[in-house]
Amino acid sequence: MRAISTALLLAAVWARAQEDPLRQGILEFNRGQYTAALASLEKAADGPQRRTFLALTRAANGNCDIAQHELAEQFEKNTDTELRRLAGLALTQCRLAQGHYDDAFPVLARLKALYPSDADVLYQSARLHMKAWNDVLLEMFQKTPSSFRVNQISAEVFETQNRYAEAVSEYRKAIEKNPAALNLHFRLGRALLLQSHSPENLALARREFDTELALNSSDAVAEYEVGQILLAGQQPAAALQRFERAAALSPDFPEALEAVAKARMDAKRYADAITLLEKVVRLQPKHESAHYSLMMAYRNAGRTADAAREQAELEKLRQAPEGEFTEFLQRLGEKAPKR
Repeated sequence: MRAISTALLLAAVWARAQEDPLRQGILEFNRGQYTAALASLEKAADGPQRRTFLALTRAANGNCDIAQHELAEQFEKNTDTELRRLAGLALTQCRLAQGHYDDAFPVLARLKALYPSDADVLYQSARLHMKAWNDVLLEMFQKTPSSFRVNQISAEVFETQNRYAEAVSEYRKAIEKNPAALNLHFRLGRALLLQSHSPENLALARREFDTELALNSSDAVAEYEVGQILLAGQQPAAALQRFERAAALSPDFPEALEAVAKARMDAKRYADAITLLEKVVRLQPKHESAHYSLMMAYRNAGRTADAAREQAELEKLRQAPEGEFTEFLQRLGEKAPKR
C-alpha cells in the first residue's frame, strides 16, 4: 500500500511540474535530463530562478561560452544563497574546463568566504589547485628541463610519496646545479633525516643544515634541526644553545620554544618552563606534547589544579587525532608551520 501511495504522490508531483515549465525544468535538471530541462526552461517565465537554472543547464550541456555571463551575473547579484552557490560552482567548473585558472581562483575565493564549510566548494577548490599544479608542473618540465627547480620539485614529490632515497638524489642534483640556492640544503638535510636516523645520516644532515646556515644565518628551523641532532648525540648543552638561538630568531616557533622549555624543566626551572609552554599552547592549541609537558611542569611546580586542567585537555586531544592530511603536510618539510 505504501509503495502505491508513493508512486501516486510522485505521479502527482510530475503532473504539477508539467503544468509549470520552470518547475518541470528544475525537476529535469535535478534528474540529469539536461536537454529536456533546457527545452522546459526556455518556455518558463523570466525571473532569477529561471535565469540561474537556464545558465546551469547550458553549462551542463557544455555551452559554457553562452552560460558564463549569466552565471557570473547570478553569482554576483542573486539574493538566494543556494542559487548563488550553484551559480558560483558552475562558473568555476566552466572556467576550469576551459583552462582559465586565473579567472577561476577569484570565484572560488569568494565561494570559500561565503560557504567556508561547504563540501562542494572545498572539492572544487582542491580540484582547481590540483589541475593548476599538474599543468604548471608539465610546463616546467617542458620549458626548463635542465633547471635546478625541476630537480627540487621532483624531490618534493618523492618526499610526499615516502620515497626518501629518490628525494635525496634529486636534492643533490639540484644543489650541484645551484649550490647557493636558499632552502635546498635544508630540504636535503630533512630528507636525509626522514630516510634514516642512522649516525651516518645524522652527520650528513648536520652538514647540510650547517651549510644552509652559512648561506642564511637567520634560518631558525635549520638551527632547531642542528639542536635536535646534537640532542640525539647526547650533547644537551650544545643542543640548548641551538634551540635558544632558534627561539630568538623566531619568537613564535613552537617547537623551539618547547625544546627550550624541556631543558628548563630538566634544570628544575619550572616557572620558566611554564611561561614558555603556555605560549606554545596558545600558538598551537592542538600540540599534544606541549600540553603534556605543561601538565608535568604544573605538577612539578605544585599547581595541581592547572595540571588537572591540562590533563583533561590532553585527553580530549587524544580522542581527535589530526589525521593523514597533517602528516602529509609534515612530510613536505614546511618550515615552522602555524597550527
